[in-house]
Amino acid sequence: MSSSDAAAALSMARSLRLGTSLIHVGSEPDPHTGAVVPPISLSTTFAQPSVGDLPGKSDPSSYGAGYDYSRSTNPTRGSLERCLAASEGAAHGVGFSSGVAAISACMGLLSPGDKIVAMDEVYGGTQRLLSKVVTPLNGIEVTYVDFTAASVSASDVADAAMIWLESPTNPCLKITDIARIASLNPNAITVVDNTFSTPYFQNPLELGATVVVHSNYGAANAMSVASFLESHAGVSSVLYPGLSSHPQHALAKAQMKGGFGTVVTVYVAGDTRTFLSSLKVFVIAEGLGAVESLVGWPAGMSHHGVPPETRKELGIDDNLVRLSVGLESIDDLLQDLDSALNASLAAPKS
Repeated sequence: MSSSDAAAALSMARSLRLGTSLIHVGSEPDPHTGAVVPPISLSTTFAQPSVGDLPGKSDPSSYGAGYDYSRSTNPTRGSLERCLAASEGAAHGVGFSSGVAAISACMGLLSPGDKIVAMDEVYGGTQRLLSKVVTPLNGIEVTYVDFTAASVSASDVADAAMIWLESPTNPCLKITDIARIASLNPNAITVVDNTFSTPYFQNPLELGATVVVHSNYGAANAMSVASFLESHAGVSSVLYPGLSSHPQHALAKAQMKGGFGTVVTVYVAGDTRTFLSSLKVFVIAEGLGAVESLVGWPAGMSHHGVPPETRKELGIDDNLVRLSVGLESIDDLLQDLDSALNASLAAPKS
């Protein structure tokens, strides 16, 4: 796609509302057959009429010079990438096999000796990547800062080549003022992991970020679940940006658009293992953003690799569980949670 074509596509995407662009951008009728649904390309490699004469140069679903090998791009992934770019108001999107693969690619923007200043609470996979790969193998220094603190200033990120944010964070759902942090060092690459919010509720590029990454989408009954849990005797506390009790609720209302995501973090008052094993609708599994409701235990799952003392400092206690609320009947979800919480209160703590 030429630079002028890319600019035109981006302009069109920005003129459409999100629901429309998600359906139409990247899913234009196939230019060869007229197929309304883009066909899936299964080819690994693409014939070149002559060396360097790559097919797909004029195809609106491709980026760069065209197609040569599916490892770099193909028509199907190109369609997805254009749709992702449109959802975030970005000039380009790049698809990877996983969220961690996307995060790893961001690290390729740095050089040995560079410094990353990251949010103190990040996804466990990100923390492991930074501590076990990026620092020892690439010679990149990583420091952690609580970006929600009012005391954070330009001096904290002055020597950063990259600023790494999550908002909301995983799993304690802290909200960072993205625009303020990005403005502290305009020369740094500011990356925002937007997984928990999704482009539906938040567009970090509009707030000054350089790069946005995310691995899942979802929409659900999370607000109803959070409100129900906040008043339940089986719950010590609930973290959800949509609740007025959340420490950064006002910032979340100002920064997020029309909703607060699908993840609800809960501190269980009773026995946590009993609560988890008593759930019938919520499935114990890694992941989030699916149509089905999932529950995770960060201390033993997503953040198991984070040192226990660090987990304690961040509030990732053994009684903390993370709910990814799906699209089931809200009555079934609330009944499932109520029954499991009551069982946890009746059980001895393990």
